[in-house]
Amino acid sequence: MNGPGEILPEAARRFGSKTALVTPGRTLTYAELDDLSDRVGSWLVGRGIAPGARVSIYSQNRWEWIVAYHGALKAGAVVNPVNVMLTGEELRYVLADCGSSLLFAAGDKLDQLAGLVDELAALRDVVGFEPSTNATAEFADVIAAPAADSFTPATPIAGDPSTIGYTSGTTGHPKGAVQSQQAVLLNCRATADMHGRTADDVVVTALPAPHVYGNVVINSTFMVGGTVVLMERFDPGHAIRLVDEHQATMFEGVPAMYSMMLSDPACADASLSSITRSTVGGQTIALSTIEAWRHKTGAPLIELWGMTELAGLGSTHWHHQTPVPGSIGVALDCVELRVADLTDATKDAPVGEPGELMARGPLVMLEYFGNPEATAQTIEADGWMHTGDVAYVNETGHYFIVDRRKDMIITAGYNVYPAEIERVLAGHPAVALVAVGPVPDDVKGELAKAYVVLKEGATASEQEIIDFCDDKLAPYKRPRQVAFVPALPQTSTGKIMRRELIKL
Repeated sequence: MNGPGEILPEAARRFGSKTALVTPGRTLTYAELDDLSDRVGSWLVGRGIAPGARVSIYSQNRWEWIVAYHGALKAGAVVNPVNVMLTGEELRYVLADCGSSLLFAAGDKLDQLAGLVDELAALRDVVGFEPSTNATAEFADVIAAPAADSFTPATPIAGDPSTIGYTSGTTGHPKGAVQSQQAVLLNCRATADMHGRTADDVVVTALPAPHVYGNVVINSTFMVGGTVVLMERFDPGHAIRLVDEHQATMFEGVPAMYSMMLSDPACADASLSSITRSTVGGQTIALSTIEAWRHKTGAPLIELWGMTELAGLGSTHWHHQTPVPGSIGVALDCVELRVADLTDATKDAPVGEPGELMARGPLVMLEYFGNPEATAQTIEADGWMHTGDVAYVNETGHYFIVDRRKDMIITAGYNVYPAEIERVLAGHPAVALVAVGPVPDDVKGELAKAYVVLKEGATASEQEIIDFCDDKLAPYKRPRQVAFVPALPQTSTGKIMRRELIKL
């Protein structure tokens, strides 16, 4: 295999009638998933989607999302998985930036997308998962007819683009990380190996399919013939019940999910004895939470680390080895990791000393789409990529994240960048200056807090400032607290010192 588009055909050949996917709307075997995605691929080709064209998907987790993803790959398209929490304004930016030719979207999302095809020159179709006046086609019609006899799924080339995953940048605008066919495939394969996935595994997850962590969880399980029980969105009590109902062998999520499940009343009476291991990523997790989950399930909780620019994981622990609590594990065998000196990226930091975590190898993105300047700033000439994370490595090759080098805020596993919030709040008529920094939260890890200097004579309330972001930022990006201050800490050149904000 050369790319993720070949995962389903191979799985269907090996595991045809076995259950592949369980969702609230439908349960599908491998043969059914393969057939439905063939129909989507055939339809896309018939609509003029040529190899390399960008196809976007914008919805909550659902079986249609998985079918559309694999159908687009079979058509030879480059998939643009869009974070479902983005607003219509943010979606328009992403679609325009990558030149998307076609959008699959949930009906509730289409309500805010009137006139999209007329507005964006490259966009030729909007396919609704439900009927909508803002769609040019319905998904039910797309899959109604069998794939054309002339349709042959595209054969991927390892080094060609597979996916463009957008990640927020410190400039306030998202950047599209272009992931190669081999990067996505190798990440799934390495994850399956390191976590010991087999055809006997049943995986319960609510991780969003558009995110690299969620994508790898789903497709690495498909690769070995396991069963994915995919939640539309996370609910702690429901997740617990699904584990026992399906006798799941794995649960996979971010730290907040484990904290919420452990504190949910359903946890006390649940067995969870079928769990053989779980995984956690997206942000650091408290050691007490790891121990509580292990005590409840009797199974290890495997920590991991990754990023969009690596198409998923960059490090984790081998399932058959004793995890090192607090560590993100060791490098996947298809990527090199090193800790660079914070003042000179060409030099390694000493063992045990903090530095910037760097990555190199076939998992590293090809580029930031249409942004050579940002690409050059992130990937050195020798191939080493800056991750922006401060970490250290011990004598056994285990890595430990210390902090974010940049000012990224991680809220329940979602990356939030202060500049993006500041750019919006600066447009409020009462705001003279604004800066955003993190404050700790027991459940979500961190929350964004805005520090606002009002214009002379102007007034505004905390709720008014928060509400100003409603139609401009996804919910997880919005500030949860606002402090009105007389001035902001600045350097001699006028730059805001965000690390000093917490002292206010």
